[in-house]
Amino acid sequence: MAATARRLRNPKPIGIPRPHVACWGEPMMLTPEQNKEVAELRRQSFRTRRAVSEGLEEQLYVPHQVLDHGFVRVIDYMGNDSAIVQAARVSYGAGTRKLRDDSGLIRYLLRNDHSTPFEMCEIKLHVKLPIFVARQWVRHRTANINEYSARYSILDREFYIPDRSVLSSQSKSNRQGRGQPLSEEESSRVIAILEEDSGRAYEHYEEMLSEDGKAGLARELARINLPQGIYTQWYWKIDLHNLFRFLALRSDRHAQHEIRAYAETISELVKQWVPAAWSAFESCKTGAKSFTAEQLDCLRRRLNGQEVAFEDSGLTRREWNELAELEDPH
Repeated sequence: MAATARRLRNPKPIGIPRPHVACWGEPMMLTPEQNKEVAELRRQSFRTRRAVSEGLEEQLYVPHQVLDHGFVRVIDYMGNDSAIVQAARVSYGAGTRKLRDDSGLIRYLLRNDHSTPFEMCEIKLHVKLPIFVARQWVRHRTANINEYSARYSILDREFYIPDRSVLSSQSKSNRQGRGQPLSEEESSRVIAILEEDSGRAYEHYEEMLSEDGKAGLARELARINLPQGIYTQWYWKIDLHNLFRFLALRSDRHAQHEIRAYAETISELVKQWVPAAWSAFESCKTGAKSFTAEQLDCLRRRLNGQEVAFEDSGLTRREWNELAELEDPH
């Protein structure tokens, strides 16, 4: 394999719409020390014989803003589209090379849930995110995580304050979803409460830590009154198979807005990392739909020109509504 540079000076911006900044001033994605580290890393260049992704090389170490103070950046990765094909041909034999091209093979593997070849690719991300988002995130237990320690260090005074456009009432039909947008007056009241409570909690946090004439409480205890909206950071390493599972759930329109914002940013990075695998994933997973045996029977009857009502469909109300969404996805 031709030797390839590990670092490119001028990264192309990924096509991610930037969110509105909350009203607590300009976001500081990286500390001065981290910015210095990024600059130093991007000045370095290495030659390698391993498989690389030219698209992701351009994004190494670069922070991409998410929400008001959060970001995602690629720290390292292993493999590319060719690594998936290489692993598959070890499993299926060299003869598959004559049966389908690389993109076709990747599509076949994904469509038929042959997941092992996708586990040959890994990515390590540095993520800054609100704690309540982190607690949803770690439900995906198929990654390696090393989180910023509030026992060792003092957390920054940075809290997630939602943009007014995403403030909504509780959904009446979905116990874990949002309903109608709040009025301007109600939005202002909510934001004022969030800012006041977050600020007060952090002031008390600092007061408990204070050693000015006092003993000062241990950091591991002083952190316990901080709200879930405060930001944490971690390194998150995951293989492509399990990353696709994460993105399928967290990019879905039913996912919570805040974690979906991170999933959409990561999706744009994955698209540049493994474009053939991403195209197959969009077509065979996020753009596809699975059905129960009863739903398939109902669809066959309708394709044959039969009128099918809910009462004689054999479906639950939820399953019936899922079919209805195919006609009107909104």
